[in-house]
Amino acid sequence: MKRFGDPRVAATFKAYPPVVRARLMALRETIFDVAAATDGVGVLTETLKWGQPSYLTEETGSGTTVRIDRLKGDSGGYAVYFHCQSGLIRQFRELYPDTFAYDGKRAIKFGPDDRLPLGQLRHCLALALTHHLRAK
Repeated sequence: MKRFGDPRVAATFKAYPPVVRARLMALRETIFDVAAATDGVGVLTETLKWGQPSYLTEETGSGTTVRIDRLKGDSGGYAVYFHCQSGLIRQFRELYPDTFAYDGKRAIKFGPDDRLPLGQLRHCLALALTHHLRAK
């Protein structure tokens, strides 16, 4: 498990209910794994944006910010958020129309008991983390 470099991010994770924290920690690890396995991404910066754990490609500028957070309310759900003007969610809907639940143009949502489709999710994360490379 990757250690937290930012104590504010660590505190944010600690404040989540245990079940949601476990799911978000697994998602966090997936994001770091995808970044390490994807050419051109480089080292991710982990910080908070809008109070949400956020993953930036500051070193290379290869992609758009990826954020994760629980869904509002006590549903136990959580989501991966992308810049709403990036067009990524539209692309994900085209690639995986029945695989994910989407929130408008900004997020892939998961319920508390959802099994993550890791192959497809890893592909979406790689597309986000290399978004600027393809836009050039």
